[in-house]
Amino acid sequence: MKVVGVGAGPGMLTFEAARVIGEARLIYGSERAIELVSSQIDPRSDVQVIDDYKTLCELPDDTVVLSTGDPMLSGLGYLGGEIVPGISSMQVACARLGISQINVVPITVHGRKMNPGPIAEEIRREKCVFLLVDDSTDLAGLCQHLEKRGLGREVAVLTDLGYPEEKVMMGNTSDPPLSGGLACVMIGDLEQKLVPEE
Repeated sequence: MKVVGVGAGPGMLTFEAARVIGEARLIYGSERAIELVSSQIDPRSDVQVIDDYKTLCELPDDTVVLSTGDPMLSGLGYLGGEIVPGISSMQVACARLGISQINVVPITVHGRKMNPGPIAEEIRREKCVFLLVDDSTDLAGLCQHLEKRGLGREVAVLTDLGYPEEKVMMGNTSDPPLSGGLACVMIGDLEQKLVPEE
């Protein structure tokens, strides 16, 4: 099996990923992942929309499984096999904000219960925290938690990265920007810029 990252949005597919997808004869992916790479798929390929993620590990060895973003950042990399990385939403968010990835700690709360403790600890260590969030994420509650602990910071909410409707909303933990649905959130000193090495 090969797990291929298709990028965070349109035009973010790597040449290696495009090659693997073009050679594949059995492809599984979400509707969004398939749409992102439809121009790379050979018409002779059998393309299936994933309807049960629990059975993916039972697919034949020659299957290519599409993972949005990068499979190793809250993606399908846990399936094993050969992993072809993609351009992650964290890479794109850092580029949009001009923040070095060296100082960023990714934490996913998409589809998971959020634990504010580790997030607060990374903020206390002067790291920027990158969060993948969804409708169930209580971002306002997290920001209140940080404020109460004297960890007020800047907050950016990024949605639809790479799409024409992409938005970058800025605020801080005392007045965070809010959005519904899937989003990327960056919390920290967002004014830091890339510093050239001496």
